[in-house]
Parts: sequence; C-alpha cells; structure tokens
Amino acid sequence: MEKYSSKIDAYIEKSQDFAKPILHYIRETVHEFCPDAEETMKWSFPHFIYKGKNLCAMASFKQHCTFGFWLEKEMKTMQEITQNIEKNSMFSLGKIEQVADLPSKPQLKKAIKEAMELTDMGVTMKKAPPSKIEMEIPDYFQRALEAHPKAKEIFEKASPSFRKEYIAWVTETKTEATRDKRLEQSLEWIAEGKGRNWKYQKK
Repeated sequence: MEKYSSKIDAYIEKSQDFAKPILHYIRETVHEFCPDAEETMKWSFPHFIYKGKNLCAMASFKQHCTFGFWLEKEMKTMQEITQNIEKNSMFSLGKIEQVADLPSKPQLKKAIKEAMELTDMGVTMKKAPPSKIEMEIPDYFQRALEAHPKAKEIFEKASPSFRKEYIAWVTETKTEATRDKRLEQSLEWIAEGKGRNWKYQKK
C-alpha cells in the first residue's frame, strides 16, 4: 500500500470537474493530519488506511461527493459536526458539492485525530446483530452499495432471503481482509443479478 496511490490519482482525474478540488482537498487534509495514512481503492472508491484499518473514505458521483469516517458512529466530533446535516449520502456529512460544504480545517483535524485515537484503542465497527440480519445492513455494506448504483438497485428490489444470504456471508468473516474480499465479490454478483449461491443452483 502506498502513501499516495496512482489509483487514487486516476480516480480523481476521471471525476467530474466540480469534484476534483474537493477530492484533492480531502486527500491533502487527511495526509496533513495523519502522516501515516496510506491509500487504497476498495469497492471502487478511495480509502485512507491507518495501521491496517479503514480510517476514512471519499467518493464522487455525478453531482456530489461524499467523505466520512468508518467509526463515525463512535466519534463525538462527528456527532457535533453532523447534528444539523441531513443524512442523504454514503456518509453522515451529506452531499458535498463544493469545498465550502466540508467542515472547517480545525474540525477536520479534530475528527481525523479522534478517528486515529479510536483505531489505536482497538475500536471497531459493530456488526449487525444476527437476529436482525435480514433487516439491518451494516454501514460498510450500505456504503459500498451506494457507490454501486446498479448493485444497490438490484439489492433493494431483491427478496429478504437474497439480501440475508449476502449480508450473512460478509459479516461472518473473522478478518477485515476476508470481509473486504467477500464484499467486493458480492457487489459483482449482485450487479449481475446473481444470488449468493448461484453457482450451486440448478439451471
């Protein structure tokens, strides 16, 4: 993994013109306050990794960008920043259409530092309770779907059992690396309209 990934360069370059300054600003701000951050692409959108864990991520769409932290539900800073923001995107900062829509530099610094501290403490994202697995989609799964409109559309229209099989397969993993691999595979199959066990179904 690299501090600055060429894949992120390419992602920004392919983004809409309005999005480029936003993505550049986020990228530089993360590296400024988290010098140990490394970059990678997961589920087709840029992630910043700290000590092997997802710290934060950004994505761009046709008319807006998103940015947020993986542990934002545990972050006091994010709760303060987002209390008056309408939740209408992958992350709780909402739809970002210009740099000015982002929190101030001091707020971003505070949030990044808090996310790093939580990671250092070993805090992780809570898994969806097994008893509610057919109803509750884990945050990371939902964010990945938001970045894949085709997969999201099919997943939302699919039967509860279709959704449950994929959520269970992804959430039962013991390591983040396996979870990431399964989630990426799930998105590919879902976008093709395939059930989790499509390989074993009679044709």
